Amino acid sequence: MQRKWAAPLALLAVTGSGLVLTPPAQAAHTPCARVTIGSGWYGDNQARLQQLIDRHGNCNPHRPGRTKPVAVFDWDNTVVKNDVGDATMFWLLRSGRIRQPAAGDWSTTSRFLTPAATEALAGACGTLARPGTPLPTGTPAGAACADEINAVYGTAATRTGAAAFAGWDRRTTEPSYAWLPQLMQGWTAREVRGFAAAARTENLAAPVGATQRVGSGTATGWVRYYDQQKDLVKGLQKAGFDVWISSASPQPVVEVWAQGIGIKADHVIGIRNTTTHDGKFTPHLQGCGSVRDGADTMITYIDGKRCWINKEIFGVRGAAAEKVQPAARRQVFAAGDSDTDISFLRDATALRLVVNRNKNELMCRAYDNSDGRWIVNPMFIEPKKQKTDPYPCATSGYVDHDGTEGPVLRGDRSVVPDQTDSVY
Repeated sequence: MQRKWAAPLALLAVTGSGLVLTPPAQAAHTPCARVTIGSGWYGDNQARLQQLIDRHGNCNPHRPGRTKPVAVFDWDNTVVKNDVGDATMFWLLRSGRIRQPAAGDWSTTSRFLTPAATEALAGACGTLARPGTPLPTGTPAGAACADEINAVYGTAATRTGAAAFAGWDRRTTEPSYAWLPQLMQGWTAREVRGFAAAARTENLAAPVGATQRVGSGTATGWVRYYDQQKDLVKGLQKAGFDVWISSASPQPVVEVWAQGIGIKADHVIGIRNTTTHDGKFTPHLQGCGSVRDGADTMITYIDGKRCWINKEIFGVRGAAAEKVQPAARRQVFAAGDSDTDISFLRDATALRLVVNRNKNELMCRAYDNSDGRWIVNPMFIEPKKQKTDPYPCATSGYVDHDGTEGPVLRGDRSVVPDQTDSVY
């Protein structure tokens, strides 16, 4: 009994007028993690990011609620310079890891491939391998096949210029992005991670500006992490943020690269294949919201990113995942570089970082900055030059579900005026 009361009694002090309660010593204030890398940040962007951490981090004793604040980053050209999906595709072609599709029918690889594309691919690749076996795209005999695949993937057109894809929803999927994981059919996630790791090693070792031979042509041959973004992710994590990646590159590929900045696989949301009973990828994709698995119409792209973030981070199920959630169930911070990131950036409640790559709708919204929560930064490596013409926000900056162009609208339906490129 004496030990039980010892601590409370220690709070009492004797004064001339009797016993009074003495408050316990206050716990030392824990300073917030710092954004330490200052070079490369434009204007007051570093200060704005630090304010975000100071306000929402666990160093703030008055932070409302007990759940961790969520931060979501796009990956390609947001956290790294260049595209890790592209780097993996080039490696697959050089290494002969893409399989001949079932019955040699390329339409089985994407429901959105046009007849012109399936015919061109069959003509270039049809006699090189049996269905289900790898195509020799890294050899001289397979160069034309590699060229055709690369053209369809990289330009959404055949080598003769015919449209390669048709009929997709421009706000929920991008068929050329989806085609990369679809071409990984027949491999397991573990095998794909091995391919991505090999491509990562090559691209990090190559000098800035390096190219590589793919088929009969050349392609970008290097990738770099942005030191500023690595530092920001580290600072957010130290301050208690729940940091995630949402990418339109394949899930296993981004998992490999995200490890380099301390983000685990269970905090990566990429394009996800369905699998066979023995774990091999099929040419079909997992769905989200009202889109079932195998429908292949909802990837991590514009509104699809919103759906997958709501599903995987906030546990929203069914069609509700496609909708904007209440503020308490949304990320406080988001970072992106492209129109593919628009919806999840707009959902961020406190601050939105845009890496300027001159993308129309994204830059219209960022420069309009109607709620004061957008910040724009040039690319940290080889930044874009200033766009000479204004962004066509009031006329054609928005692309609707069916591909129709129109004005960019604010939340209140007013039109965003054309914007001048001022951060470069």
